[in-house]
Amino acid sequence: MQPYAWGSRTAIAELQGRPAPTAQPEAELWMGAHPSAPSGLDRAGGHTTLDAVIAADPVAELGAACARRFGGRLPFLLKVLAADEALSIQVHPSREQAQAGFRAETERGLSPGDKARNYVDDWPKPELLCALTSFEVLAGMRTAADAAGLLRALAVPELEPLAAELTAADGPGALADALGRILTWPAGQGAALVAAVTAACGRLAAGDGPYAAACAAIAAIAAGHPGDLGVVAALLLRYVVLRPGQAVFLPAGGLHSYLHGTGIELLANSDNVVRAGLTGKHIDVAELLKLTDPAVGVPVIAPRVVGDGVSVYDSAAPEFRLYRAELGVAQTALPGDGARVLLCTEGTVELRAAAGGVLKTGRGESCFVSAADGSVTASGPAVIFVAASGLSE
Repeated sequence: MQPYAWGSRTAIAELQGRPAPTAQPEAELWMGAHPSAPSGLDRAGGHTTLDAVIAADPVAELGAACARRFGGRLPFLLKVLAADEALSIQVHPSREQAQAGFRAETERGLSPGDKARNYVDDWPKPELLCALTSFEVLAGMRTAADAAGLLRALAVPELEPLAAELTAADGPGALADALGRILTWPAGQGAALVAAVTAACGRLAAGDGPYAAACAAIAAIAAGHPGDLGVVAALLLRYVVLRPGQAVFLPAGGLHSYLHGTGIELLANSDNVVRAGLTGKHIDVAELLKLTDPAVGVPVIAPRVVGDGVSVYDSAAPEFRLYRAELGVAQTALPGDGARVLLCTEGTVELRAAAGGVLKTGRGESCFVSAADGSVTASGPAVIFVAASGLSE
């Protein structure tokens, strides 16, 4: 459990059947083998951790293709993410950027736990967020014309030059320039700009115009982050409300912030985050501007049905694939191949392996399915999410 300040005091506890509200925020429940917080694992031989089990025999646990492609490492990390407040405005690196950044920071002498690090590992972090509740997100950047329209609707004089430049250039480069201008606003003038934008957002939120919902969300962000230039930068991002069952996919370079809601997050097995606002954590504006690609598409994804009660959320990430299954009493083949992590969100699921093993997992519980388990069937009644690699064995 990660107790980040923006987390909920009720959502994850209620999923797991624990008393709520909790004493501290519970922002993310991690299920996987990231070295900084590997999941505990109960096996016949006793209690251990998932990373240790995989390291002892990666081919057996992951499958040959997965072990070979990802260097013997479980390539994905499954989370429950519960946000009561906005997360930082952030971007994630590609594999090449992560490797170069991690190497450079290590050569500069930054220790693995140094809070000044942008790169805590050398992996990319594409991610997919599937909404369990209605979930507000800022996902990807607006078009230049749309951003200019919002800036003009706010009628904040300081933003008019940016609106004019966005209108004249009308392309990804103009968006990158506008983002850089906002995040490097002259010292001593930022608080006044944020206050003016916040007041203007409140005015537009009270109407019924095309930007009312986005402005209401930004005004809510500003209440928790007074004087933070991230409030102004948020104007350039696309505001989306995911319905339960919808997902958003964030590739490398996609600027984003999650605002409010509970969801299932599946990502490459990394914790690399480069931030530029709305946080008390390390901020590196220059690095974020280097990584951000305003042209990157951040699609909203509907699940694709692949079998009776089973759907998949397609993405381009080779590290992961997310499945959702509504199970009845009949045995159903567990979706995915090789190593999998399963989370039950409703009911109780019974898993049966071809080798004869049986395991029951209830609401809010998770388990690891090894490639060595062979074919596995599942029955309910239950609703489960299954994380697998994006490879096929």
